[in-house]
Amino acid sequence: MTPPRATGAPTRRTVLRTGSAAALATAAGATAAGCGAGASDGVAADGTVTIQVWHGQTDSALKVIKGLVAEFHRTHPKIRVDLGGGVLADTMLQKVTAALASGAYPDVAFIFGSDLASVARSPQAVDLTSYVRDRKTPWTSYWPSARQAVTINDRVRALPAVLDCLAMVCNKKMFADAGIDLPEPGWTWDDFTDLCGRLTDAGRGRFGTGWPGTGDEDTVWRLWPLIWGLGGDVIAEDGKHIGFAEEGVRALEVVRKLVRDRSVYVDPKPGSEQMYKVFLAGRMAMVPTGPWQLPDIQQAKVDYHVVPLPTFDGKAVTISGPDTWTVFDNGEARSRAARTFVSWLIDPAQDSRWDARAGSLPLSRGSEDTRVWREHTQRTPGLEVWTDALPSARVRPVHPAYPSISQALGEATVSVLLGRASPRAAIRACADDANATLLIPR
Repeated sequence: MTPPRATGAPTRRTVLRTGSAAALATAAGATAAGCGAGASDGVAADGTVTIQVWHGQTDSALKVIKGLVAEFHRTHPKIRVDLGGGVLADTMLQKVTAALASGAYPDVAFIFGSDLASVARSPQAVDLTSYVRDRKTPWTSYWPSARQAVTINDRVRALPAVLDCLAMVCNKKMFADAGIDLPEPGWTWDDFTDLCGRLTDAGRGRFGTGWPGTGDEDTVWRLWPLIWGLGGDVIAEDGKHIGFAEEGVRALEVVRKLVRDRSVYVDPKPGSEQMYKVFLAGRMAMVPTGPWQLPDIQQAKVDYHVVPLPTFDGKAVTISGPDTWTVFDNGEARSRAARTFVSWLIDPAQDSRWDARAGSLPLSRGSEDTRVWREHTQRTPGLEVWTDALPSARVRPVHPAYPSISQALGEATVSVLLGRASPRAAIRACADDANATLLIPR
């Protein structure tokens, strides 16, 4: 998706590309024989190694990474990082898939966490399990969500690049004008739907909240905290069925309540751009979002309040959507240099600067404890709500069937948002499609 983002950080939630696993399987077959054929070993006569990094960034985030690369060059004179040749993060999967098929692929690429399971099927994706055990920053110091998002079948298949999670941002003026107290931690989803109804004024074009209505991952990932809060999961323990057959119905009942009260703005365009514009214009009381949206909120001079997501039982649950730096094998010299660069990049000293300037959250406890991050938090009201949620944030499974499950749940959610199906009928249709996908051997 492509919402407005003053920070220039890549979109955290993009439309999931269906069919990506099949495309990567084809690429894997091609590269297994070629093994990067045609790629230079990247080693100059003086021993300097050049690696190619497809960074996926734009605007401010690109400026940040360019500055970090310049510093890396000063401290690692025998490694040169070439930032050219890539594309924006939203289209990175297609670019990398084609590159793997051709045998001319980068050493490092910024891969969305939702795409890692497909990319890691390529034999050219480097297994980093042994490597992470020997780093200066202990692997266990990274937040559980960051570690889980890069781990497949107990193997570390990438390193975390950016981290975020969802909280609720409220427009304080709209609450004050309505004479309603702002929500506080421990509020419920019933409280949320009630507040949305009370804060909606159809005559003035004001809504209680908003929800993406295109059926993409931006539509779906906002529903997982409700499903998890009810005890459901994305995939059942047997691995053959969805894990939210009943919980999904109850979660979508919350959505249907918003629809019936006409208190939800359904954004018809990919990227949620319109939804955020409504919020920034002071016509939406609450929006679930991540820290990447704060620069736009502050620039629009919205007086805001950040609170954890509502719950069903008082136990806080949120979703984190980590993205990754995936390393590819172009020979031992380049692989070693790529590992060195990426591990340096996510070290707390560098990660904290990247996070503060590019709209992400600290990847580790070490990053959170740096002076850079502490000062950034002091300057940014509400930021600590997202950071405090990181220890318990959950992630979607790194599973090759996830894109298909997401697509099925996206269609179910849109059918409820548009009043075309009941929650139970919508989840039944979702289960039919998703369960069939889970039975495919992988």
